[in-house]
Amino acid sequence: MAQSDKSSSHVKVGIVGAGAIAYGAAAYLEQAGHRATLWSPSGERTKRLAAGEPLLARGAVEGTFTPAVADSAEALVAGSDVLMIALPGYGHQTVFDAIAPFIRPDQVVLISSHASFGALYLNRLLAERGIVVPIVAWGTTVTTGRQTSPVEVHVNTVRSKVDVATVPESMSAEGLQTCRDLFGDRFVERDGLLAIALSNLNPQNHMGIALCNMTRMERGETWSQGLNVTPNVGRLLEALDAERLAIAEALDLEVRNIFEHFHLSFHVPMNSVSEMNQEMHREGRGGTGPATAESRYVLEDVPFGLVMTVKLGELVGKPARLHRSGIEIFSALYGRDFFAENTLLEAIGMDRLSLDDLRTLAREGFGLDPNGRAAIA
Repeated sequence: MAQSDKSSSHVKVGIVGAGAIAYGAAAYLEQAGHRATLWSPSGERTKRLAAGEPLLARGAVEGTFTPAVADSAEALVAGSDVLMIALPGYGHQTVFDAIAPFIRPDQVVLISSHASFGALYLNRLLAERGIVVPIVAWGTTVTTGRQTSPVEVHVNTVRSKVDVATVPESMSAEGLQTCRDLFGDRFVERDGLLAIALSNLNPQNHMGIALCNMTRMERGETWSQGLNVTPNVGRLLEALDAERLAIAEALDLEVRNIFEHFHLSFHVPMNSVSEMNQEMHREGRGGTGPATAESRYVLEDVPFGLVMTVKLGELVGKPARLHRSGIEIFSALYGRDFFAENTLLEAIGMDRLSLDDLRTLAREGFGLDPNGRAAIA
């Protein structure tokens, strides 16, 4: 992003996605005086917005807004200062492929939230064009919520803290400042992309919640998520968190634990995981659990979250047995191999990387050689 754009109070943000996170981000940005443009790869969810209907936001962000709608990846990139990826991890590779040919050297890319080293995949696509831009990986999303109709979003919360890291690390100052200019002083810079890879608690938390409430999801029931993080479910989430923290410790990385996550994300007093969720429910902020088995809690978080954690655990000699068991159980439940569905890890050659190789890539990206060509072996 050019210096003049950074200092402007009206930044043009192109949002890839049209679900609850994309809509919540668009409402937040518009309320803050920026200009948001949405692009839905299928075009289905944005039809009514494109036809002129306003976006109605309720909850932690309130108001009626008129974000623009782009009809192609090229148009979205051309009209934006900053690009924001805000759709499930299973769609990241496809949209990276779509936007990469058009990204300019003066732009910044935000990934909300980052999954399976997707920042390295996009960095590689751009390096092949001779371009390096700040790619900012978020450990989670700024907003949470539900899309209640194609023109309505209920924003459950705006997180007070979000962990971030930038690829390449040399562009971290620009990446961090862009985040703060757009969404305020809520970003905590972590020690590189590996830390961010272990900062997203959604996969482990959603695994426990979905596994223990699968019949509710299958039957399409309306159920309180917070209420149903019972003491037993809470203990499972805490045990999953211990596996993640052990991997982070082996990598000498500082990441937020599950208790800090619920405290900072949902503004409840520190307590057991179950009790914090019960408090959220009592306050009317416990959220509604998925009403379908075709939920991102499984289809995104299992292959693009749990699988990555398992592979990192293998690299550092800290096997994530509960994470692996979850993948195997979900694979049996769904009759598919979730281990094989993570195309992003395959695309960066994760299985061929040593720990040292991965550390270097996580900090430097693929980069350019002195002649401006992609420095890719």
